[in-house]
Amino acid sequence: MKLLAFLFACALTCSQAAYAQQEPILIRFSHVVASDTPKGKAAERFRQLAEQATGGRVRVRIYPNSQLYRDREELEALQLGAVEMIAPSLSKLGPLGAREFQVFDLPHMFPDWAALHRVTNGPVGEGMLQRLRLKGVIGLAFWDNGFKSFSANRPLNTPSDLAGLRMRIQPSRVLDAQMRALGAQPMTLQFGEVHDALAAGVVDGTENPPSNFYTQDLQEVQPYFTVSNHGYLGYAVIVNRKFWEGLPPDIRRELEGAMREATRYASSIAQEENDQALAAIRASGKTQIHVLTEPEREAWKKSLAVVSADMESHIGAELIADIRRAIASP
Repeated sequence: MKLLAFLFACALTCSQAAYAQQEPILIRFSHVVASDTPKGKAAERFRQLAEQATGGRVRVRIYPNSQLYRDREELEALQLGAVEMIAPSLSKLGPLGAREFQVFDLPHMFPDWAALHRVTNGPVGEGMLQRLRLKGVIGLAFWDNGFKSFSANRPLNTPSDLAGLRMRIQPSRVLDAQMRALGAQPMTLQFGEVHDALAAGVVDGTENPPSNFYTQDLQEVQPYFTVSNHGYLGYAVIVNRKFWEGLPPDIRRELEGAMREATRYASSIAQEENDQALAAIRASGKTQIHVLTEPEREAWKKSLAVVSADMESHIGAELIADIRRAIASP
């Protein structure tokens, strides 16, 4: 008996020693915006929570501002396993064959944060994330950035003011249709190229939440900013499916918990971050800010109403109906 106890103790000690010597599981988290944006701060919060919850068994290494990959490269890098986690804007999931996520690009779809979160935090949003499994990735969460506003090299007070302007967009058929409905010429550019393209006159304007506008120093190259809040910009946090499903179950549970907490944090700071950024843009004195009046806002909505109708066949009429029901529910 003593011999068996001794052998068991030796085996346990060796096992513990071997476990202690294992390298931590590395999660490389790549994204294209600055660290001081809502997404950048949420990524950092996830890193802290994940490493704490797993007792150091997981290490999260964050690469912001396109340090590793630019917009068009991120999805391929994730699928190939060159990174484990990314958080692309919802518009950019099209190359995965997930064009239904472009429903979030529809202008004036979400009247406020509460309506948006009834979708992203509810059964409709969960169902959308689950469908990403068929594309070889796992959808973990929706993260907020904010509501978008237009900027340009001339004032944008009425819809007709965009006529003829070359406007940068993300790769989205919906955003392309939106700009064309306003008489603008849509031009798809990667996010990291926008500042230089505006400075060189390659494009005349863009659409961004204030936080993205300010952290990319677009106030240096865009003299006019119209607070239109015409569309939503959010992200899907996604991971390589093979990597995620290969994790020990206890590690996966801890990471899921960390992601839930980071998602709540992202939601809590998004509006505040954008309010602060808008104030900083105004304080810079370099960009003139115009806040749409209610009659002006209604004119913009009327000009863009055709987009939602035209995009039903592209996105899916059933999904759009489900989202509208979720928005309308108390």
